[in-house]
Amino acid sequence: MSTALRTAAVATLGVAAAVAVYASAVERRAYRVRREVVPVLAPGADPIRILHLSDLHLAPWQREKIAWVRSLASLAPDLVINTGDNLGHVDALPALTDALMAFDGVPGVFVHGSNDYFAPTPKNPLKYLAGPSKGETETAVALDTEALESLLGERLGWSSLNNAVAQLTIKGSILEFMGTNDAHRGWDRLDILPGLVDSLRELDDDDTDDPAIMIGVTHAPYQRVLNAFTTQRADVIFAGHTHGGQVCLPGGGAIITNCDLPRDRARGLSVWHHAHHASYLNVSAGIGTSIYAPVRFACPPEAVLVTLVGDDIGYS
Repeated sequence: MSTALRTAAVATLGVAAAVAVYASAVERRAYRVRREVVPVLAPGADPIRILHLSDLHLAPWQREKIAWVRSLASLAPDLVINTGDNLGHVDALPALTDALMAFDGVPGVFVHGSNDYFAPTPKNPLKYLAGPSKGETETAVALDTEALESLLGERLGWSSLNNAVAQLTIKGSILEFMGTNDAHRGWDRLDILPGLVDSLRELDDDDTDDPAIMIGVTHAPYQRVLNAFTTQRADVIFAGHTHGGQVCLPGGGAIITNCDLPRDRARGLSVWHHAHHASYLNVSAGIGTSIYAPVRFACPPEAVLVTLVGDDIGYS
């Protein structure tokens, strides 16, 4: 090998090592809050601040992450939407309790991802680039999902939307919710969704002319789920799962979404169109990563503060 080639090879290895160190030691801890405004409430309605938490993948030793999640209570959200994959280790529940009890007294809703049922397992990271991952439930360690639901549903009082619906009144606005269990595992029950939504709307005894706001919640934003939510006239859809791509091309976005969502929708707020209807779609890049792939590049971890406002705010 010539001196020039040897120098180039050493330089390339040096850059790769520097990127790996940055991705594992710096960016995956560079927590931030993304802020969005969505005009879907009735004109003149009080704004509603929604904190969207997703993909914590929490492990017991991640004290910095726990402290940052707790600090988000200072944003004074009116509602928390949790789109799953909270657990990242078989012993993570006490740590998750520590993190989320900062929101005790704040209304919330939640759905599960597969990592709320099964502990992470070592995988070849290159397989991720070949297409959506497929978990092996036969070999994975089952997590205490019942205890997780006790924390979220009983201690925090949040409503489960795992193939279910719910209704809350927040600051004078009626919010209706529809949700699915983890679509990545095929546990979504879109066949029962229309009936659930119909039964929910029959409960709407609001005597004003202001319609309820419909919010769709899912962990994995597969197109079939987004289409079903949009057909059911969702005003806003919340999802996670993609990690925003987790390892992205600077300026080029996500390489893969780990589902059939287009890469340009891997994180952020957009509008999803289907069958002559449209819904706002917020996909969170998530807060954590698997303990077996603890890197992020050009895709920092995030929570999202989505403020719903009256649809009379106007845009130029």
